[in-house]
Amino acid sequence: MPVVGGVTEEPRWFKSSHSGANETECLEAAFGRIGVLIRDSKRPAGPHLSVSTATWSRFVADVVE
Repeated sequence: MPVVGGVTEEPRWFKSSHSGANETECLEAAFGRIGVLIRDSKRPAGPHLSVSTATWSRFVADVVE
């Protein structure tokens, strides 16, 4: 996979380390060129959301608090 500006061409999806053992309610995220992609881990071929990196950073900061 070619890397452009530190981000791969194809999204590299990952689950949060806070997902725990519950495999029925997980989100996956991937860093893209213009933001962060979010999808349901049970439906990887389904739709996804795209948010700015600033929005993602605020979300993560609020969740961790």
